Amino acid sequence: MNITKEQIDDLNAVVKVAITKEDYQDKVDTILKDYKKQSNIPGFRKGQVPMGLIKKQYGKAVLVDEVNKLLQDNLNKYLTEEKLDVLGNPLPKQQDNFDWDQDELAFEFELGLAPNFEVSLKTKKAITQYKIVADKKMIDEQVERIQKQYGKLVTKDVVSKNDEVSGTFTNEAEEIDNKTLLETDKLKSKKALDALKGKKVGDVVTLKTKGLFTEDHMLSSALGVDKQKAEALDTEVTFTISEINEREAAELNQELFDKLFGPDSVKTEKELKERIKEDSEKQFEQQSDQKLLNDVTEYFIDNTKFELPTGFLTKWIQMTGEEPLSEEQAVEEYAKSEKGLRYQLIEGKIIRDNELQVQFDELKEFSKGFIRSQMAQFGQLDPKEEELDSIAARVLGNQDEVKRLSEQLMSQKLLNLYKEKANLKTKEVTYENFVKEVYG
Repeated sequence: MNITKEQIDDLNAVVKVAITKEDYQDKVDTILKDYKKQSNIPGFRKGQVPMGLIKKQYGKAVLVDEVNKLLQDNLNKYLTEEKLDVLGNPLPKQQDNFDWDQDELAFEFELGLAPNFEVSLKTKKAITQYKIVADKKMIDEQVERIQKQYGKLVTKDVVSKNDEVSGTFTNEAEEIDNKTLLETDKLKSKKALDALKGKKVGDVVTLKTKGLFTEDHMLSSALGVDKQKAEALDTEVTFTISEINEREAAELNQELFDKLFGPDSVKTEKELKERIKEDSEKQFEQQSDQKLLNDVTEYFIDNTKFELPTGFLTKWIQMTGEEPLSEEQAVEEYAKSEKGLRYQLIEGKIIRDNELQVQFDELKEFSKGFIRSQMAQFGQLDPKEEELDSIAARVLGNQDEVKRLSEQLMSQKLLNLYKEKANLKTKEVTYENFVKEVYG
């Protein structure tokens, strides 16, 4: 077998493979002999079918199969040994009326080659790194929510501004009949609030659905209809009151602090607010990190210039999908995937240049941290190391989980690299202003 490469240009090449009978004949003969032993053709005893008949019936199919195996194995080996960085897979060139009876079989494969380029981590333009802080307003609102959540319900005779009113929404025409809890401080409509004030258990109030709540998604839940129907709904519904309660705020005392954070972790209102600020800003850090990672990614895609073997990749998409595509469809699919491919190449270059690797011990510790945070959400704040090791072992026994966690850990390594080497400018904002600035 002889394999040679013809360089077309920097991004395209053709590999030529010449296969002779010596490369495959022994294997083909061995397989045909096995067929002869196993064949059971009418008119012949089992295993006594003439080899000529076996070759006539199976010879071509066996030859084609063995040659294709040879091609695949040796082409992959050649690409590895020559250290060719290819995009997609080699594409066989069309050969009409190919003669499988030749003594020497010649094949050609088109290659799309990865471009050579450099990535400078020291970005020319400063990229904003957001530091999201919990301001006094947010902390006070969180304290208020905690007091309300852990407060006690006091039954009332009539509805007032900050009550929790149980009842049933109905509208026969719209097939609405849903029991719900209505919090009057979540009502956006002043008319609705005025209509409810002073009402008693058993009273029926007519309310308009449009603009009823401070947040639009609440209407769907309150009426028991899907989101799409709730968004389009502009009608009147009746609300029959079955229970009226006022939630009396919990006292900010040691009993409440212990419920929230464990015995004696927090002892004063000041410490409570400090803890809320600390916990909130830890959560915000995840969002600001993701924003930074997205922004650096976009910067590299926009500012790292290199050509791709567009023609080859379009043809590869056209020929290798689950279903054949027209040329126009392949061009469209390539346009959709080009940005992602560019970043895969850029990310791979950054990882290689900076020798970033995911070691098993790192992955194990990373998975334990993930497990620890999951357990904390269910109140298990201090799991034993043996328990974490056991769960991590089960998680890392699943290859899909290993892949997912490895990708997350590599993203964290890339983020740390960008924080260290990229040109960043820190901008301190409240969460409210972060949402406005980033999401509009």
